[in-house]
Amino acid sequence: MAEFRHVSVLPAEVLRFLSPRPVGIYLDGTVGGGGHAALILDASAPDGVLIGLDRDDTALEAAGSRLARYGMRAKLVHRNFSELDEVLAELGIVEIDGFLFDVGVSSHQLDAGERGFSFQQDAPLDMRMDTSCGETAADLVNGLPEEELARVIREYGEERWAKRIATFIARARAESPIESTRQLSDLVKGAIPRGAWEERLHPATRTFQALRIVVNDELGSLERGVAAGIRRLKSGGRGVVISFHSLEDRIVKNAFRSFAHGCTCPKDLPRCVCGVVPQVRVLTGKPVVATDAEVAANPRARSAKLRAVEKL
Repeated sequence: MAEFRHVSVLPAEVLRFLSPRPVGIYLDGTVGGGGHAALILDASAPDGVLIGLDRDDTALEAAGSRLARYGMRAKLVHRNFSELDEVLAELGIVEIDGFLFDVGVSSHQLDAGERGFSFQQDAPLDMRMDTSCGETAADLVNGLPEEELARVIREYGEERWAKRIATFIARARAESPIESTRQLSDLVKGAIPRGAWEERLHPATRTFQALRIVVNDELGSLERGVAAGIRRLKSGGRGVVISFHSLEDRIVKNAFRSFAHGCTCPKDLPRCVCGVVPQVRVLTGKPVVATDAEVAANPRARSAKLRAVEKL
């Protein structure tokens, strides 16, 4: 098992937009190794509370070690951030002062070859963030109809060669099941013409992304989590989300815009009858990105986009 390693992205920007206060209650929906959580706990000292959620047991174990010095100020729960309503209800908390979601796969999950997230190491084709439940990537690769597999790769991986990749997979699995990351990676490499390979992107990147997103219901979890987080914010509370690809960022942007928008009545009505009022103020007109210095120190930060809102 690889030692847990994950460098938190945009740390200064997270604190600037979240603006932790000494008596606040904050929720880190993707606590990971506890990097952002420790910053929030330091900034909200002496009495701020951090509720850290993660569906990955390994991440929670690492976060528990890192945050042990904060005692009862840090509360860690093995749950998906889309379930934050249930978690807060169980803890007897009605409102929170802020939430942070740093979504997607972590550096540790990519580095831990046995988890099957990466094509860099040969491993069982798993990709589950919570290994205690759910279908694996191998289940999808071997079980989805060819047309559905092509749709998944095209829609969630934004892969132009999705149909050809699905055809190669279907032919191969007819002979024997596809069970390892190397098998899948080699199939994708064979499906994409060599001249179409991108210089800085492994040919299997988009296919692996698509399968990981579906295995973990990442986009659905993000939609539910953002909505629940905004509902639970108290007036003046803030929500911060860091995403790493266009599908995630689009969901966050649209959700924030929807909650910030008021009346939805047709423009030709003389007065509002819907009663919809804005719930948040968007703090980031454009997503905040990492500085050149941060990208040089942590290449993963290159694709990070931060958006933030404040509850009205």
